[in-house]
Amino acid sequence: MPLEVELMAITPNPQDVIERACRTCYLSFHRYDPPKSTEELIKKVIKKGHHSVLEHAYATFRIKGGSRVFTHEMVRHRLASPSQESQRYVEYGKPEQGAVKEYEFVIPPSVENSDFVDEFKRKAKEAEKFYSDMVKDGVPKEDARYILPNATVSEIVISANFREYRHIFQVRCNPRAHWEIRYVCLKMLEVLKKEAPFVFWDFEIDEENKTAGIKENC
Repeated sequence: MPLEVELMAITPNPQDVIERACRTCYLSFHRYDPPKSTEELIKKVIKKGHHSVLEHAYATFRIKGGSRVFTHEMVRHRLASPSQESQRYVEYGKPEQGAVKEYEFVIPPSVENSDFVDEFKRKAKEAEKFYSDMVKDGVPKEDARYILPNATVSEIVISANFREYRHIFQVRCNPRAHWEIRYVCLKMLEVLKKEAPFVFWDFEIDEENKTAGIKENC
């Protein structure tokens, strides 16, 4: 299935929340005059590294179609909060045969465009069949899942504050990041640049190379 990145929830008026939190530090509400003051203040604190005020705004994303490779990388961001599809309780296979979820797997582009693609698909399907056979024979799903490949599709929901998203985007939208998590994070960055343009104003997306980074001399 294709990767899907859905914004489930976001702090209402997130940039206004950030500005008012920041102005509390200095009791500078006499300068509160949005949206001009909002843009000026948020950009100023980002340049100065006063990023703690960005923690007052949150966003939650649902990501579908990603592999267990991707989710294992995403959950390493310990200041983000994940809720992931459980392989202990979700049975994979054919829904018409009682499975909770259709078994799907991700094929990396380098494999898709190689002579190994047919063998990759065959072995992934063999793993699913062996898994299903074990479950039908009474092996607990939590044990049968050991045979499933990292390519297995897994749904995940991620929540984080804006400060953490800036960190995630810095490391995961980098050209050196793995292609799958880079794709997902670019999609999240595109959404947050629209929802909170002042907070993510200094991130520049390279559409041609599918990467992003902080602009120089901002």
